[in-house]
Amino acid sequence: MKRTSTRLADGRELIYYDAADDTVRDAVDQRPLPQTATSSELRYDPVLDEWVVIASHRQGRIYHPPADECPLCPSQDGRHSEIPDSSYDVVVFENRFPSLSPHPVLGDTATGPFPELSRPGVGRCEVVCFTSDHDASFADLTPDQARLVLDAWTDRTEELSQLPGVVQVFPFENRGAEIGVTLQHPHGQIYAYPFTTPRTERMTAAATAHRRRTGRNLFEDLLAAERAQGDRIVLQGEHWTAFVPHAAHWPYEVHLYPNRRVADLRALTEAERAEWAPLYLDLLRRFDLLFRTEDGGGTGSGVNRTPYISAWHQAPTAHGPGGGGELALHMELFTIRRTVGKLKFLAGSESAMDVFINDVSPEQAARRLREVGA
Repeated sequence: MKRTSTRLADGRELIYYDAADDTVRDAVDQRPLPQTATSSELRYDPVLDEWVVIASHRQGRIYHPPADECPLCPSQDGRHSEIPDSSYDVVVFENRFPSLSPHPVLGDTATGPFPELSRPGVGRCEVVCFTSDHDASFADLTPDQARLVLDAWTDRTEELSQLPGVVQVFPFENRGAEIGVTLQHPHGQIYAYPFTTPRTERMTAAATAHRRRTGRNLFEDLLAAERAQGDRIVLQGEHWTAFVPHAAHWPYEVHLYPNRRVADLRALTEAERAEWAPLYLDLLRRFDLLFRTEDGGGTGSGVNRTPYISAWHQAPTAHGPGGGGELALHMELFTIRRTVGKLKFLAGSESAMDVFINDVSPEQAARRLREVGA
């Protein structure tokens, strides 16, 4: 992998990740962009003991542009995009409309009635373009292309973990208009948070309590139990296991664990990295096969692409509380679709009380995911 860092016209960093070591990247951003100004602010909610990000500048971000104006496609035929070069393998760049920023500008609200509960939203938000092909999806990538994305995620985890104030690095992908995606080009994001997220704190607390009770690691015990029982396993490899969790929140939700517990992406071995790509691609393709429609969903392949969220959970950085600790690296993949033409909405119980009600049994979901790939 070759890594080439450059700057866009407004000063944001852009990094090319190329499979070929002899690739030259010297294109210059020709756009007359003003310097970006962000007003990100963190406000502490003492009732729920968590931070909320206020980022009002994001109201002006690009919203469902036509394909010939996509800002994530390469610059070609006189049209300049966020990527100056005319082609690319994988690209990562600082978000133009970030929720968190290295140099946020605070508004007057910072001196409001609760100034002690507010602080600048310092952090970093990046966009990860998986391929230059606008009409593709992650599931369409080859194993080598998917591996390059994994290597880019790993590199960003390493670099972002070293930034002052960054406590947690979170790579993820939102896919589908149903999820709220406003740019259809295949891409994901990375958030570098200045605090440990509520979800991670809850998982860490549960793992710590489990260690106190049993002397063992919660995630190792959970994976061993799923592998032993077997009825919720979707895919197994020498180094990875994909399963529907016993208490799945979403109708179709799969967790992908390395069989060896590690804290974050940086700790994966070469063998683990090599096996992840084809196994994850298989899993994504099974998700796309879940909801067939008579007209093929417009994909031309008889398959309606399933909206999903794919999220890497990894331990907080060395700057955060606990470092690696008890948390285990894993990926969670889930869709908000519960059947053809129907979505799982987070209504009263889920949104107001954080109590999920699942319409599909985990065992049924696992069986369906196994069957569609057969």
